[in-house]
Amino acid sequence: MRPFAPAHEPPGETARPAMLSLPEPDGAVRCVACAHRCLVRPGRAGICRVRENRDGALVTLVFGQAVAANADPIEKKPLFHVYPGSVAFSIATRGCNFHCLNCQNWAISQSERDGLAVPSFSLPPARVVKAARAAGARCIAYTYTEPTIFIEYVLATARLAGEAGLANVLVTNGYQTPEALDLLAPLVAAANVDLKALDDRFYRRICGARLAPILAALVGMRERGVWVEVTTLLIPGLNDDPAGLEALARWIVSALGPETPWHVSRFFPSYRLTDLDPTPVTAVERAVTIGRAAGLSHVYSGNMGDGDEDTRCAGCGETLIRRRGFAARPAAALANGACASCGRTLAGVGLAEFGARPIVPNAKGARM
Repeated sequence: MRPFAPAHEPPGETARPAMLSLPEPDGAVRCVACAHRCLVRPGRAGICRVRENRDGALVTLVFGQAVAANADPIEKKPLFHVYPGSVAFSIATRGCNFHCLNCQNWAISQSERDGLAVPSFSLPPARVVKAARAAGARCIAYTYTEPTIFIEYVLATARLAGEAGLANVLVTNGYQTPEALDLLAPLVAAANVDLKALDDRFYRRICGARLAPILAALVGMRERGVWVEVTTLLIPGLNDDPAGLEALARWIVSALGPETPWHVSRFFPSYRLTDLDPTPVTAVERAVTIGRAAGLSHVYSGNMGDGDEDTRCAGCGETLIRRRGFAARPAAALANGACASCGRTLAGVGLAEFGARPIVPNAKGARM
């Protein structure tokens, strides 16, 4: 797949008025884009470091300023029930509202917090859409860092993408406020949400966040018509306890539905958690078994060379989509987005298109 080559334009002054803010006394503003709901005083920035109070007004510092832009297989997000086999043109800005100790993309997400310089390049919304179409993409993915912190950029791009016939998807930590979801949901077809553990202590210790807003956002997305897939990265000794995973899987079944895909991924040492070993393959396999026993129809093992990533019918168990690496191909039993054996429709977005579009060749690299 041909990589996207950004124009090397100087960023210049990028601050522009931000959405989702409320005035507070003494010139402070309350940012309501994410569940931190930061009180931002004049001259200061929020936890994400890219939403700042200038003279009593909240501004975004990253509109149209990308740090990454790539044409990826959509399976890399991972989104398995959203336009399988298609290309997702993926963009991100710097910054994040979490500070996960195991962050895979820390060089861009934690650069502001760690005092590192990360080069941005100018990529306004119209150019994102143009690049996506040139790459043969079916959708635009807002990913790599947390899209909520650059919501103005997401919304402006998503509107143009929709007009061009492209779908929009989020890869997110799920820390949106209801106010943010009200703006995003009409433009976003699907989201992969990290549900790292069903444990508030884990979120406070490892991510600098809380669990409850994420659960509320997941339910809020489904209520607003956004297709949701969930990812849990298993970190040895931190969130891989079988009882906790069973509780998490049962929550997905009861709150989001049994046909919600759950991606259980293998951890590799990164950022500030380099003293841990990679997740044993057996731990991932055990979690997959737990998820299925809890009633989930679609449980996938990720970041494994020979994981179980085929999609099967929730009704009769017939294989409908076969995957190897990031390549996907329809099985003979998949017909117009449904199982030819029992007639049950496969839950997801754009599945009837699968088979009519070219298959994405296998791509190397870790999930993002």
